[in-house]
Amino acid sequence: MLFLRWGKRFKHGRGGVKRNVEKALESFLKGVARGSTLAMVDAGLVYWEMGRKVEAMSLYGRAAGLAEPPNPKEAVKWLKQASISGHIRAQYQLALCLHQGHGVEQNLPQAARWYLKAAEGGYVRAMYNTSLCYSFGEGLLQNHRQARKWMKRAADRGHSKAQFEHGLGLFSEGEKMKAVVYLELAHRAGEAAAAHVKNVILQQLSATSRDRVMSLADNWHALPSSR
Repeated sequence: MLFLRWGKRFKHGRGGVKRNVEKALESFLKGVARGSTLAMVDAGLVYWEMGRKVEAMSLYGRAAGLAEPPNPKEAVKWLKQASISGHIRAQYQLALCLHQGHGVEQNLPQAARWYLKAAEGGYVRAMYNTSLCYSFGEGLLQNHRQARKWMKRAADRGHSKAQFEHGLGLFSEGEKMKAVVYLELAHRAGEAAAAHVKNVILQQLSATSRDRVMSLADNWHALPSSR
């Protein structure tokens, strides 16, 4: 369906259009109006991420053929069905529910499993959360190497907090120039705390090195992701 294709283009910023969640939702809702179950799922997931869970659950219910909007437990069941079917955004939302105990009993190992699944599917926020799970041993065996790997993957795909964290990690390892690039990217994306650390490092670099890292930041492009 055309509306689904355009919705996904706007959601992921692909096909020559800039990422725009509102336009993505608008396209999905046009599909909903025409009875598309897939559009109901996609629109519901966008609503859920926006914090509009009542609208999300209503659409999940319609997609599942329910006469009444589902309660949180039913919504989680529907998220699980979508997750098992391979819907990456649903996998991330299911992981959040399991992590926070929303509509289901808190289960950190299961939450980490679905974070990892969504991360492997290219979902950036899931990459960041997977890194945190490995870093703190929440639901996964503590593994700092895996934590660093997933933090870098999220950072390279434009996650500002991951860029900040990865930059700090590089600085702690003595990789000053690489650290400045990630900290500068994080600062430009709104992580104000990154500026202080970046400025401290810049004072330790030569003028040539400072120019070099700023040039690298200016020419940086995020790797593709499913957001």
